[in-house]
Amino acid sequence: MTRPVPRRAADPGPAHRPPANADTAAAAAAAAFRTEWGQIVATLIRMTGDWDLAEDCAQDAFTAALRTWPRDGVPDRPGAWLTTTARNRAVDRLRRDAARAARLRRAALTAVTPDDPPGPDAPGGGAGEDGFGDDRLRLMFTCCHPALALDARVALTLRTLAGLTTAEIARAFLVSEPAMSKRLTRAKHKIRAAGIPYRVPPPHLLPNRLGAVLAVLYLLFNEGYTPGGGPERRGLSAEAIRLARVLAALMPAEPEPRGLLALMLLHDARAATRVDATGTLVTLEHQDRARWDAAEIDEGTRILDAALHDARAAGRRAGPYLVQAAIAACHATAPDAASTDWPQIAALYDVLARLAPTPVVALNRAVAVGMAHGPRAGLALVEALERDGALDGYPLLPATRADLLRRLGRRAEAARAYRAALDLTGGDAERRYLARRLAETTAPDTAEPDPAGAG
Repeated sequence: MTRPVPRRAADPGPAHRPPANADTAAAAAAAAFRTEWGQIVATLIRMTGDWDLAEDCAQDAFTAALRTWPRDGVPDRPGAWLTTTARNRAVDRLRRDAARAARLRRAALTAVTPDDPPGPDAPGGGAGEDGFGDDRLRLMFTCCHPALALDARVALTLRTLAGLTTAEIARAFLVSEPAMSKRLTRAKHKIRAAGIPYRVPPPHLLPNRLGAVLAVLYLLFNEGYTPGGGPERRGLSAEAIRLARVLAALMPAEPEPRGLLALMLLHDARAATRVDATGTLVTLEHQDRARWDAAEIDEGTRILDAALHDARAAGRRAGPYLVQAAIAACHATAPDAASTDWPQIAALYDVLARLAPTPVVALNRAVAVGMAHGPRAGLALVEALERDGALDGYPLLPATRADLLRRLGRRAEAARAYRAALDLTGGDAERRYLARRLAETTAPDTAEPDPAGAG
């Protein structure tokens, strides 16, 4: 007769946990979503090989948490509870499908209870056939297989790993939600049809997927870095930084993963100062630099310097993430806004525009040129982008135009551009900032033009 395994003291079980009210349970579930969604989905994909099933069962687990945690109390280890619940849902679904019997046997071998300690046999903790112990990174490399189009690789990883909605991903790619939904569906079907393996590829194949993985990590970071996003999004930035550290360790000879890690750290150092007490966006020049995280800035600059040194020693040119990190370092290390080396930043954007000739990079370059050489020079670049049309509907285009016009003292034109930006902007922090600028621009006693406008 098998003796029952005693329950760990750390989790006394539902009979002994105090119940939680609906708000407490919802907050705990939201916190668990931020930290656990990607791990749960990645674990279920490894167990079942079915992407849609994994996402459905993970969602079912969070729905079950909202139903049962108010009654039974929040478990001491919410992630383990959610993983077990999702796994059980998957097993039930697989049992009803005889054609998936082999997958069911694999799932049974990785059974776990909420009381099991994390380890090599726990979901997400196994080394797997590739000898690598992070299911989330396995999932990322699977999504970024060269058989998929680059935009599909990035979008699929954001959907599966970060739990972003299709609408959020569509917004990041500047496409419609239906178009993005079709893109995601095609990518999942192609993975199944091509039998793409769920593993970190061997070292000689890593470079083929590196660009897409780096793009995913940076988009993941930016989704959490969005001003006013709240704690439900800040966890995405932390996860992106964690995965970037893992990737940099996995590929120590490649400078770009370290460049991305440095870039993230240098941006993250300013995160606490990007929104004021009223929830309004605070631009870089007005942020309280005394509140920037000096330790993150120091680490980011050290990683950047080492990566640049290694790239030069190997006779390699700096890639786009190293260049962006160098731009971020110019901002992060300037003692005040007036000391910012804008000519150096503009020169770095010239390099970046050659490495990554995208419309968004071109817009950022216009801002830098406007700061380094005067708003007329920046406005000429913005007007060229407007004629091109590639950024139609992108709120930062009219917002940048408005700022340059304001600095030139062309108030009526600036006001029209601020209104256009407001019509396109969805974020509350950005809308408050633009509304404040619009009010300043239309006020009867507006101050004289910025002296920098003389250029």
